[in-house]
Amino acid sequence: MPVESCIPIIPSANLEKSLRLWADGLGFSMSSEMRKDDKLIFCMLRKDDLCFMLNQRAGTPVKPKDYEGIRLYWAPKDIHKTRKRLKSLGYGVSELEHRDYGQTEFFLTDDDGYSHCFGVPTQR
Repeated sequence: MPVESCIPIIPSANLEKSLRLWADGLGFSMSSEMRKDDKLIFCMLRKDDLCFMLNQRAGTPVKPKDYEGIRLYWAPKDIHKTRKRLKSLGYGVSELEHRDYGQTEFFLTDDDGYSHCFGVPTQR
């Protein structure tokens, strides 16, 4: 299954605080950001060919017992072909969803319980 990239999504209780590690410590820079009420809730971080998404962790800022950890965001060359292939292998894939932020996506949970999202820019 050819993919063009994989962007790990890192949930964070406090993105501004997390940037100390990612930007100051590891040398990443923000390529885009989203704020709500002047609070940073999402940003894309890039360094050379590396890319990560930081986003506001849902729920309590304290790490809950059922914390899921990271999720992987895959960018397949052909989302329909990729979905069909994964479904044929027995994975429970979601329906395709056209998001208001411009992506068409589907999801699956792997055997270890990790969430994988597959997305491409929505074709209009």
